[in-house]
Amino acid sequence: MKKSVFAACIAMLPALSSGARAADGAADYPNKPIRVVIGFSAGGVVDVSLRIIGQKLSDAWKQQVVADNRPGAGGVIAAQIVNNSNHDGYTLLSVSAAHVIAPVLYAKIPYDTLKDFKGVALTVTVPNVLVVSPSLGVKSARELVAMAKAKPGQLLYSSGGIGSGVHFSAELFNNLTAIEVRHVPFKGIPEAFTEAITGRVQYTFSPVSSVLPFMKDGKVVALGVTTATRAIAMPNVPTLAEAGVAGYRWDPWFGVLAPAKTPRPIVNKLNAEIRRIVVLPDVKERWDAMGAEVSPPMSPDEIDRYLAEQAALVAKLAKAANIKPE
Repeated sequence: MKKSVFAACIAMLPALSSGARAADGAADYPNKPIRVVIGFSAGGVVDVSLRIIGQKLSDAWKQQVVADNRPGAGGVIAAQIVNNSNHDGYTLLSVSAAHVIAPVLYAKIPYDTLKDFKGVALTVTVPNVLVVSPSLGVKSARELVAMAKAKPGQLLYSSGGIGSGVHFSAELFNNLTAIEVRHVPFKGIPEAFTEAITGRVQYTFSPVSSVLPFMKDGKVVALGVTTATRAIAMPNVPTLAEAGVAGYRWDPWFGVLAPAKTPRPIVNKLNAEIRRIVVLPDVKERWDAMGAEVSPPMSPDEIDRYLAEQAALVAKLAKAANIKPE
């Protein structure tokens, strides 16, 4: 009897060993090229940041990381491709805050923004800046709010389009300060920024990389940055929370997601490696040139919670601004 039990246990060992290897999943990952789908055209932060990280991953793991640009519908097309792929860690998604904005802009999205994806890593953020023309005569966020309240419904602000990240930066500002202003959307951030620095609209929000050259030349006044801490490139410009807008924080974040059923050991391995890469000195030089800053380190679970919080904030702001999906 004892011999039969011993023999059965011995027979089970190969299966148990195989099961342990399968459960791990990350032991030999990656053993083939990794494809990262990007929902935007080449040249933007979503694209460039991924290519910087992808090259470092290739160097470290000796496997090619292929960037696959599939622009359209605010990243929805790319997300659908990734959601329909094998959940094996070899197809990932490079995203921005547009990922959690999409549900308030598009009525029919063929996936669940939160449930069908899991966080791999947040990579960088590019702070937005509240700016006005020097001709407006406003030198602080408090003065701008006072002007808006003295002239309800008369001040104009521009954005790079309805539902864009800079639009939501402005909507959070408007919501927290309870000001009544009018929105003038444009097709892109450069056009919106031009309207503000020429004084045709009273204010706008724009990425720090766009603002810095004009600020140095005295062509624009920076009133505050959107992030929780001051921008590295603008240490003398307060955060909007410091400038008197209590509770203000808008992080224009970028990162990498995976399909929801991707094995956790693989997600953890990717998370650890990307977190190592984003703080490398030569990589940080690239971030500095882009006006980007390394995102605070987060575990995959922390990223999932953060994205849920961001999605709830966007939904709240969209409702207040009467932004409806189309």
